[in-house]
Amino acid sequence: MHLPESCWRQACELAPIFNELVDRVSLDGDFLQDSLSKTKKVDDFTSRLLEIHRKMMEINKEENIRLGLHRSDYMLDSETGSLLQIELNTISASFPGLGSLVSELHRTLINQYGKLFCLDSKRIPGNAASSRFAEALARAWHEFNVDSAVIMMIVQPEERNMYDQYWLAKHLKESHGITTIRKTLSEVEAEGHVLPDGTLIIDGRTVSLVYFRAGYTPNDYPSEAEWNARLLIEQSSAVKCPSISYHLVGTKKIQQELAKPNILERFLENKEQIAKICKCFAGLWSLDDEEIVKSAIQNPELFVLKPQREGGGNNIYGLDVRETLIKLQKEGGDALAAYILMQRIFPKASLANLVRGGACHEALTISELGIYGAYLRNKDKVLMNDQSGYLMRTKVSSSDEGGVAAGFAVLDSLYLTDK
Repeated sequence: MHLPESCWRQACELAPIFNELVDRVSLDGDFLQDSLSKTKKVDDFTSRLLEIHRKMMEINKEENIRLGLHRSDYMLDSETGSLLQIELNTISASFPGLGSLVSELHRTLINQYGKLFCLDSKRIPGNAASSRFAEALARAWHEFNVDSAVIMMIVQPEERNMYDQYWLAKHLKESHGITTIRKTLSEVEAEGHVLPDGTLIIDGRTVSLVYFRAGYTPNDYPSEAEWNARLLIEQSSAVKCPSISYHLVGTKKIQQELAKPNILERFLENKEQIAKICKCFAGLWSLDDEEIVKSAIQNPELFVLKPQREGGGNNIYGLDVRETLIKLQKEGGDALAAYILMQRIFPKASLANLVRGGACHEALTISELGIYGAYLRNKDKVLMNDQSGYLMRTKVSSSDEGGVAAGFAVLDSLYLTDK
């Protein structure tokens, strides 16, 4: 995908600001609970997450070592020329491993054949996402300071994205000498316990850090066993990536709340940073706003209706926006609180060759840029706050959804232009 270098710089500058914002918001438990109070009445999944969060608040549970591995996703709006944020992912930000490899592949191909197409490999930014994420995990492991401890990666029972995850485990072992174990939430419930001092033990091993690559969707909690495991992890002294509060900061409703006037000022002091964040916000509205709901029913093509879900394939577009809003209005009560409305972004489409399942075809495509961020602090000391690579996903322009693992998009690279 071609992207003006100025937009690339803008996205990179935003990463550490969003990292800090997530941490600040996570510490305001009342804000999280209050903002999601209506949502929990109509969304069981959000309600269960809030229940765990509330329990941690009641025992005044402190997370001294806080690690965030985030990804903020953007599209370049063709009408305004603005880079606008789609969402901020605070749990299971995928593809640092495979995304890095695709960037390397494209740079190598341009080095070999670029002259034929007048392309310069230097215009593909370096992408060390997997090694940077591994470095952040390793530094958090060191802060925990138990040499025999392992990092536990929480995965889905029939994990399809294991090869992306593999690269992080590889970097951790080869570059940092740290062992990673893979467990499902049900395995944690069966094999794990917490010692009186808070130490998390799984299968006889001390766990210093729990890295979630699952647990972001209701499908990951088919029984009470998985919820028990999530609570057990939160109750332990292990570093969580993310903690329950970091997880909640990434919900669509919190994204919408943060876009309200004067809310960012509650968490950030720097006016320049606040202005940079506001500049990238697309229109975001609560469904309490009757005028916006009316506008979305009249012009559904200008909006996206988003539930509190991660993982792709959940958003509502086009005429379905109108139908869903009318249905929710008829249901009455708090039914509307399960969703937010977002301005639909219209990126410029361009011809590209897509390779899926070994077959190549040309199509009109649009792209989405994800910027990874790594944030680590121990009590008052910020040890890491960096932009940590990128993810580029390209899809056929006629497709509404954009997830790679969900089957809608392919991995791509960034090619920087002057304009």
